[in-house]
Amino acid sequence: MADGTQSPPKFTTFGCRLNAYETEAMKDLASQAGVQNAVIVNTCAVTAEAVRKAKQEIRKLRRDNPTATLIVTGCAAQTEPDTFAAMPEVSKVIGNTEKMAASTWAQMAPDLIGKTEAVQVDDIMSVTENAGHLIDGFGTRSRAYVQVQNGCDHRCTFCIIPFGRGNSRSVPAGVVVDQIKRLVDKGYNEVVLTGVDLTSWGADLPARPHLGDLVLRILKLVPDLPRLRISSIDSIEADPALMQAIATEPRLMPHLHLSLQHGDDLILKRMKRRHLRDDAIAFCQEARRLRPDMTFGADIIAGFPTETEAAHGNSMALIEDCDLTWLHVFPYSARQGTPAARMPAVNGKAIKARAADLRAAGAKAVTRHLTAQIGQRHQVLMESPRMGRTEHFAEVHFDADQPEGQIVATTIRGTDGDHLLG
Repeated sequence: MADGTQSPPKFTTFGCRLNAYETEAMKDLASQAGVQNAVIVNTCAVTAEAVRKAKQEIRKLRRDNPTATLIVTGCAAQTEPDTFAAMPEVSKVIGNTEKMAASTWAQMAPDLIGKTEAVQVDDIMSVTENAGHLIDGFGTRSRAYVQVQNGCDHRCTFCIIPFGRGNSRSVPAGVVVDQIKRLVDKGYNEVVLTGVDLTSWGADLPARPHLGDLVLRILKLVPDLPRLRISSIDSIEADPALMQAIATEPRLMPHLHLSLQHGDDLILKRMKRRHLRDDAIAFCQEARRLRPDMTFGADIIAGFPTETEAAHGNSMALIEDCDLTWLHVFPYSARQGTPAARMPAVNGKAIKARAADLRAAGAKAVTRHLTAQIGQRHQVLMESPRMGRTEHFAEVHFDADQPEGQIVATTIRGTDGDHLLG
């Protein structure tokens, strides 16, 4: 480039597991295109704070890489392209669809880099297909993630993500199965299905299959896959086939992360969620009836606009009522362009205090779960020589090295507060 040097591209990723997955795809695309001396920032738009952190990182990366082509992509680039294009540190802005296209990266080759548009962000709502990028090995050496869905058709009042990801698109089941077969052949013992709105998988495909149909098909057609896990789901969209899989398929891991968001009916309505408090409780009870050892994680937002102390109390009570174990607590942050940003805000100190309440309750739930595992036998998938995870996704630490990537049977001998001891 300016100083004549050539170096491989560098990537920085913010946000969700899907973004991390797509960074791996971009690494392959950039490598195939011969991209050199470039820094790529894959942004997140879920909160205003996420956008702020991305900008901060961009400034730092420019200081550290003064001659590089600095490319910004991801959800924040899709929703706010002009914001990033106006930053003097930024060379190019590319959208979420463009970042997954080989043709985009071909234009980033050293001899073409200065001859293309600085902003390449099209209308993501016009995208109707999901290519299903085949990343054979993303994750740890033991666990691989497979993107089966992208985008979201729903419009929760706090969420900007549909405008960064577009409408829901599904990867055909045959493509998913073929990829998982390759992963198993490479030695992976666990596969995680991931997407933006996973339970909407199939609605845009012929015959409109459901997520449960995909799960059952994978387990039938890939009999050598030891463990299948599904990431965050919307419990109100859990279909009969998924419930059947929960009840009958031991290779489907007994851990579900639920997009609940709140425990108060009025707040759920103002969020434009599609479930009420009793729906969440009923789902958890039914899933545990079908699979008694089922554990649940959940996303909960603290301090959503108009939230009263009583409404917050309903979220606190939901932890017990649904027997939640792994909480992801998000203090509400207004996102410009969403309906919730125009609603009466909760005091910032109250939001912080309520988030702390939820996290403390979540910590107690984890302690309760870990304590109950003492003396139990678990199949632990080793992520590193001395750390693995149970079927329920609890971390287990060992005093001696275990075979990385393998499933080790162990009896839990205790906890150290945050982890199990094997």
